[in-house]
Amino acid sequence: MTLPKGFLFNQSNLQDYIDCQRRFQLSHMLHQSWPAVEAEPFLEYERMMDQGSRFHKIIRQHLTRVPESQIEQSIGNDEVIETWWRSYNHSLKDGFLEMIFHAGNSHVEELTLSIPIDEFRLVAKYDLLVFQPDGKLLIFDWKTSTKHPKRKWLEERMQTLVYPYVLTHAAGSITRLGPADPGQIEMIYWFANFPEQPERFSYNGSVHDADAKYIGHLISKINQKTEPIFSLTPDVKRCLFCTYRSLCDRGVKPGEMHQLEAWQESGSSSEDVSFDYEQIGEIEF
Repeated sequence: MTLPKGFLFNQSNLQDYIDCQRRFQLSHMLHQSWPAVEAEPFLEYERMMDQGSRFHKIIRQHLTRVPESQIEQSIGNDEVIETWWRSYNHSLKDGFLEMIFHAGNSHVEELTLSIPIDEFRLVAKYDLLVFQPDGKLLIFDWKTSTKHPKRKWLEERMQTLVYPYVLTHAAGSITRLGPADPGQIEMIYWFANFPEQPERFSYNGSVHDADAKYIGHLISKINQKTEPIFSLTPDVKRCLFCTYRSLCDRGVKPGEMHQLEAWQESGSSSEDVSFDYEQIGEIEF
């Protein structure tokens, strides 16, 4: 089995491959529908997914100058989103997010960029890019996780590798100045539940070169796979929160959401299971 022509790689499907090769194959190569519940209680899970999506939309509206009164009216009686909105507004006016509107800065929201890697493309969809007068490029990614993830876990996620790497090569399509200097790029995760506890990851040429080697090797490895059934993850805990667990004979009952949060709270290794509501079921670009 080979990758279809024109396959688009992104941080989500690369992360799937790292977490479980079979999940990658079923989801992104076979497009297998398997409507198993990912986590219990299901209604709570759906509600949190919807809130994360709505909050991203609200920030996009605000950054594109939709009146605050109109945004607040759309929030209605959702206390969680109202709290996130207040945290965002406070941080913009008197907190960490003040930097977005510093004098001379410009920004682009909800931007998708892609670069070629061999016969494929690597795609990144950015929540917000901020361009500073000194040439620095800031990548902002909004997170609505109920727990603040460990820095090491974030550092090892494909998103932290892919987003700065793609921007380095594709920034010229925005700035008209050619590829960016990796040392001018910074990746910032901002947490709606922890507005003054962002995680910032600087970038540089050495990290870029290491990322280029790793991402290129990973994509080449995936492209060279020929077996009809890819390997299942050896970490069966992950299967508790996968829609394909019954298809793979890894159980029927989904895991509880509090288990996911507890693992994220206590673990710092890439082997630990973590939960990011807005990444699950992410739509391919």
